[in-house]
Amino acid sequence: MSAIPFPAPPADSEEVLALRAEFRAFLHKQLGGRSPRQRSDNWYGFSRDFSRAMGQAGYLGMTWPKQYGGHERSAFERYVVVEESLAAGAPVGAHWIADRQSGPSILKFGTDEQKETILPGIAAGELAFGIGMSEPDSGSDLAATRTKAVRDGDVYRVTGTKVWTSFAHKADYVILFCRTSGTPADRHQGTSQLLVNLKATPGLTIKPIIDLAGQHHFNEMHFEDAVVPARNLLGQEGDGWNQVMSELAFERSGPERFLSSIELMLQLLDVLKGRTDDAALATIGRLTAQLAVLRRLSRSVAAMLQNKQDAGLQAAIVKDVGAVWEQTLPDFARQLVDAEPDPRSASAYAGVLANIVHNAPSWSLRGGTREILRGIIARGLGTR
Repeated sequence: MSAIPFPAPPADSEEVLALRAEFRAFLHKQLGGRSPRQRSDNWYGFSRDFSRAMGQAGYLGMTWPKQYGGHERSAFERYVVVEESLAAGAPVGAHWIADRQSGPSILKFGTDEQKETILPGIAAGELAFGIGMSEPDSGSDLAATRTKAVRDGDVYRVTGTKVWTSFAHKADYVILFCRTSGTPADRHQGTSQLLVNLKATPGLTIKPIIDLAGQHHFNEMHFEDAVVPARNLLGQEGDGWNQVMSELAFERSGPERFLSSIELMLQLLDVLKGRTDDAALATIGRLTAQLAVLRRLSRSVAAMLQNKQDAGLQAAIVKDVGAVWEQTLPDFARQLVDAEPDPRSASAYAGVLANIVHNAPSWSLRGGTREILRGIIARGLGTR
């Protein structure tokens, strides 16, 4: 069995510590009146105004070249901004996917025209993206994609369905993973990525998926001979699998993989103040220790990405272990506190608990199901 290395993340520099304090002050000014229930939504919250404020203050596209609206700062400086945003329960949905993975993919694989047209808009907080990967009956098995794009002169004609597309009803673009040749039996071969304008693509229909909490974050996207300009091909035709694997390292490794439920942890600590029984102390100690380990692993992946190392395997571990922590937190909370989850309750704790209980089942799906991730990890360990 092979070991999987996680390089030690560097200590925070003075510049990073100063940025953390500066950004906390920014968040307090922008979000000072946000309630615990609102904070528990963090990256499910969608606010164009907040994303524009982030862009204007220089907190988006932080690692990108200045010529594309970026700020040429380090991956760790960006990590600080992401971590503090989530901890504060900021409504990051209008820039989250674009800044985290779509922008870096365009920067790496895009044409000059794509970079010049799209990246400045993301850095300014003006352009929102969704993820066009998952499909009905295949989910995290991306290689089984059946959505087909056929070249027809200066356009691609796209037919197929995508599912679980966060904020497709509000976003401006998705990066669509599709098949430009062959069949699903070809697996990784013949796949490509297309930039799809959600506001101006004939033949595209977006339908809502309402989640357990009664909220509308997810969507289905139906492409019926939809017309996408050929110039919107991202990277090389047929190289979509390699490109999307590079993108998933950004998606799976960040602090959102263990901070989605952080408001419940904070509310739980508040409710348990003064409790000195063994059950409370042992549970909080265990949860805190696990959180510290997850944070270290995630920061290690950030260091690998900063050094342009392949972090796909390490990112899969962070995502899987983080989802387990997030999904078990409500169970521990309910063992320690005799309070029912109630979205209508005046109690901040009960309202936050209800929101986390309703949303937690999806957290082992987004970014790759547990079964897919553990297969990746098993191969990395040499046991499969």
